[in-house]
Amino acid sequence: MAKSTPVKKAWRSLSWLGAIVIVLLGTLTAGVIWSNATWLPKLALDLQGGTQIILAPQVENGQAIEQQQLDQAVSIIRQRIDASGVSESEISTEGSKNIVVSIPGTPDQQTLDRIKASAKLDFRPVLMTSGPTNEVVGADGKSTPAPSPAPGLQSTPSTKPTNGSDLAWVTPALQAEFNAFSCDSPEAKTTNVSPAGEPLITCDDQGTVKYLLGPVEVKGQDISDANSGLVQSSSGVSTGQWGVNIIFNGEGTKTFADVTTRLNGLTGAQNQFAIVLDGKVISAPTTNAVITDGRPQITGNFTQASAKTLADQLKFGALPFSFKVQSQDTISATLGSSQLLSGLIAGLIGLILVAIYTLFQYRLLGFVTIVSLVVAGLLTYLTIALLSWHYGYRLSLAGVAGLIVAIGFTADSFIVYFERIRDELRDGRGLESAVEAGWKRAQRTIYASKATNLLAAIVLYVLAAANVRGFAFTLGLTTIIDVLVVLLFTHPTLQLLATTKFFNSGNAWTGLDPQSLGAVYRGAAQFRKPVAVSTGKAAAASKEAARRQTIAERKAAELAAASSSSSSKSGGKDS
Repeated sequence: MAKSTPVKKAWRSLSWLGAIVIVLLGTLTAGVIWSNATWLPKLALDLQGGTQIILAPQVENGQAIEQQQLDQAVSIIRQRIDASGVSESEISTEGSKNIVVSIPGTPDQQTLDRIKASAKLDFRPVLMTSGPTNEVVGADGKSTPAPSPAPGLQSTPSTKPTNGSDLAWVTPALQAEFNAFSCDSPEAKTTNVSPAGEPLITCDDQGTVKYLLGPVEVKGQDISDANSGLVQSSSGVSTGQWGVNIIFNGEGTKTFADVTTRLNGLTGAQNQFAIVLDGKVISAPTTNAVITDGRPQITGNFTQASAKTLADQLKFGALPFSFKVQSQDTISATLGSSQLLSGLIAGLIGLILVAIYTLFQYRLLGFVTIVSLVVAGLLTYLTIALLSWHYGYRLSLAGVAGLIVAIGFTADSFIVYFERIRDELRDGRGLESAVEAGWKRAQRTIYASKATNLLAAIVLYVLAAANVRGFAFTLGLTTIIDVLVVLLFTHPTLQLLATTKFFNSGNAWTGLDPQSLGAVYRGAAQFRKPVAVSTGKAAAASKEAARRQTIAERKAAELAAASSSSSSKSGGKDS
């Protein structure tokens, strides 16, 4: 005999759930074996400790630092850290001077470099390039270090430069200094800062190319946005190469159009426009066209990772001033493992109480709630572990609190569904029909409730302080998983149980006994009264109805007897 449609749907839903669990578990297992994933989620700063970096602002000419500038720097550094995949970090100001950055765990070198590379982002035209060393080749073919600049060489341009690409900037003294500069020297490895209106001698961030750059012509603050993506041809077909897209604001668009108009007519190194971060050239693309719309694209030998790194540097690199690292220390956890253990114990107690309540209220049906909570917990654990590995998510004590609160919210969905099934049984439906009709009524309530929870989590995540976002994130995540479990496990399980002989028999231990619910379906919309085992108001009403029926029967008997007696007397007189 073929299976009914609800049963087929139930097995299909359970198959999808099994596939999701297998994919999540398989991905995490592969990450543990072949990558740096771990079975346990990473912990946040309050539970594990981490690294604390104190940054001291460096300003030109002793200018005063305003609080607004510090707040802007805090916001940009936070965006940089978030872009690197590190979550639950803390960035704050110390007094009116320094910025304190606290990162959970042991951050990798790339993240540390991203934080420390905190100078202003500028665009400078390229005047000259050469190899990274200061060696020159003599007539004999041997390489010797270039001599240091001789005193007395001309250091100011003999003629006033007309633009940033004018070689009049290259005075004899500057040329000698460029020749003597080496990317391997100690001064080249430190932050190399030059006034915006003067040339700059520096190297690329890899130390492989030496640059002589003109004055700043476009500021990093003029970048509105930057992102990475696959480069497309003029016909809209992907070329398979990664590129970086920049969007300038109004002022930047105009300035960049003027600069590219000039550079597009130049050749050699002067055709390049260097992007300088913290005194180092992070990219020096050539100018292949005049860009008038403020949306240039940088292409080259990018990988997906390198394109994203450059886009992040462009987007989050424009700080109001540069920084010097004052200290870098390892800090201990602010709460520690004991608070985490207390949170886990509280969650376990909550889970036990929910299990006891559902078993008392729904008998064997309560086991469906318990298993559903276990499935939801498994999906949540695997998801958080994967987020921790792939996206740098870290579990804080606030996040643990969100998981604990989710136990009650998740159980609430099951209770709504079970009560709708009971209502259908009271109305006289059979169990299989009651499950389907109850689900149609319950899902509207469940979706409305979960939408409210998800909206609250989103608002809290956007508006709350950083240390509360962990609670909002786990609350939103478990809300989505709750809906998934109800759709793919709880409802299909009820569909299958409704076809079993035990649950269809109306056994009191099923939690779906029609007799105890007040009505039993007899067909053609007919019902029989509740059995005598009913308690409370139902039992009292039954006794009252029986008493009234007895009184009515007694009065009817008395009237019949009186009528019979009257008839007998009348007959006797006639005879």
